Amino acid sequence: MTISPHPWHHPNREASALHLDMLPESALHALGSGLTAQLDPTYATPFLTGPECDWLWRHRSAQVRKRPEDAPWITRLIVDARLDQVVGVAGFHGPPDASGMVEVGYRVDPALRRRGYARQALETLLDVARSHPDVRTVRATISPDNVASLALIDGYGFVERGEQWDDEDGLEIIYELSVSDADADAAQR
Repeated sequence: MTISPHPWHHPNREASALHLDMLPESALHALGSGLTAQLDPTYATPFLTGPECDWLWRHRSAQVRKRPEDAPWITRLIVDARLDQVVGVAGFHGPPDASGMVEVGYRVDPALRRRGYARQALETLLDVARSHPDVRTVRATISPDNVASLALIDGYGFVERGEQWDDEDGLEIIYELSVSDADADAAQR
């Protein structure tokens, strides 16, 4: 089963106008190459073209060039349809690995934080993971200093599994959630 390239919607569409849209490949590679003058204004926001996303675009552009089949899984744009605006980025680091694990990543424009976008993006990603038959585990790796992300995953049943060193982000705590646990949590909401 392949993952849909279409927008991913929040599981409660009545309550949320948020969706996660694939970035067109040409825009991904333009951002990854720093060629922002070529971008459609939708993608040329200070957040998307700024230093907070620079490494992300370079990394994801190289990933898609090497493995085009990863494109539907990786970083998407968080769009608030009510504002008709990109408010951040979220997605997986790639398709499920051999053990059925996917890792989530999300980042909200600093000017738009504390509005529930990260929570809605995480819920959307968990819903996508639950619906895919090859996914068994969802992982999140978070800096011990990232209080907001730690608080966010706390309510979803993620369990600490250890730590790792990331060359880009430094020390990260590894958290994992079984998709079956995510199913049970979703049923309670």
